[in-house]
Amino acid sequence: MEEERHVLFGKYEMGRLLGKGTFAKVYYGKQVMTGESVAIKVINKDQLKKEFMMEQIKREISVMRLVRHPNVVELREVMATKKKIFVAMEYVKGGELFAKVARGRLREDLARKYFQQLISAVDFCHSRGVSHRDLKPENLLLDENEDLKISDFGLSALPEQLRNDGLLHTQCGTPAYVAPEVLRKKGYDGSKADLWSCGVILYVLLAGFLPFQDENIMNMYRKVFKAEFVYPPWISTDAKRLISKLLVSDPERRITIQSIMRVPWFRKGFTRPVAFSITQHDDDGDDDQAATEKTENDRHNNQEEKVSSPKFFNAFEFISSMSSGFDLSNLFENKKKTGSMFTSRYSARHIMEKIEGVAKGMNFKVAKVKDFKIRLRGDSEGRKGPLSVIAEVFEVAPEVAVVEFSKSSGDTLEYAKFCEEDVRPALKDIVWTWQGDNINKVEGEDCEKQLSNAAYQLN
Repeated sequence: MEEERHVLFGKYEMGRLLGKGTFAKVYYGKQVMTGESVAIKVINKDQLKKEFMMEQIKREISVMRLVRHPNVVELREVMATKKKIFVAMEYVKGGELFAKVARGRLREDLARKYFQQLISAVDFCHSRGVSHRDLKPENLLLDENEDLKISDFGLSALPEQLRNDGLLHTQCGTPAYVAPEVLRKKGYDGSKADLWSCGVILYVLLAGFLPFQDENIMNMYRKVFKAEFVYPPWISTDAKRLISKLLVSDPERRITIQSIMRVPWFRKGFTRPVAFSITQHDDDGDDDQAATEKTENDRHNNQEEKVSSPKFFNAFEFISSMSSGFDLSNLFENKKKTGSMFTSRYSARHIMEKIEGVAKGMNFKVAKVKDFKIRLRGDSEGRKGPLSVIAEVFEVAPEVAVVEFSKSSGDTLEYAKFCEEDVRPALKDIVWTWQGDNINKVEGEDCEKQLSNAAYQLN
């Protein structure tokens, strides 16, 4: 008799245990519709709260949403019940780079390839304001094509963690890879500290052992403070020159990523990943949707799609966003703004027709992205060019739809005005409730009842 499959939220078939830590277990999984392999991290919320780790998990998920890059492990989806958080991620089956190095030093051309991919990904993270703070071969995975993927953003930092001096102050990382300024307890620039770690990694790949090691941890730290290390004879002169510019104890004198990318040794065979050409962000840092949008469009252009119903919207995400009783909204979307999302009891097609009519009445051009997803583009030049907005309808439950607006380009203040002063009044006859508004108690309970089976089936 066939063994009963454990299917998570009707979407992922759960498989064998891949590993476990203090707060989470990671399982192999398969996407039911596509058969694609994924890794699913299952996190116990009670344990997180007990150890005051909820903010760290929220931050890690927010960071992974932000840093979509070919050389970073991709976050696919976040789901949750009352007791657990489920994080579906790209399955990287080649194992840790550490395992490869443990067998001995790498050929210079292979070490260079991994270092190029590492620097490309780190540069992208830094452009998004993210410092990893725990770069080491154990956190660098290899996929089936032998390409590198950065993982484990549990110690990463975002700009909001900077103090008034513009620096980070939390001491974290792995001793053998941590930058000297992190150990000095005087504040540090996370991006410069990451580059020190990259220098240690390059040395390890080429040498086969650590540059700073000693049986006495304080002696090791003294070597780190002085950047005191020696090269084995087999490392080439050009590689030594680059490592010597990375392992500089004064972070102000340490080589920058821009300079690394001009070094002939680094440039040999180097091509920038596609993510650099599709990612654009303005000075307020919330155009991440534009990059994600293009990536999604590219995926859909590569395969024919026939969609007769709107995309399914995770029920817990809906409850988190719309009901103050289950506020975990930071886990799901980057900078989701009040007034940009509403529920409706009308059909998806009726909602789309209404939005298109309102947009045309405001002299916005309407272009179909895919079924139940359209782009609205203003005809007037704003502070940052014409305003471009994505509108998408999701199914949540029978007779319940969620409509989400997101800015893909243009000025943020103009987008806020568009949502509050133009869209809200024009769509009031099809709106059940707007995100962030006080939900009538009866309506709120009715809504949660309709969604409870979908959201809490795995209690």
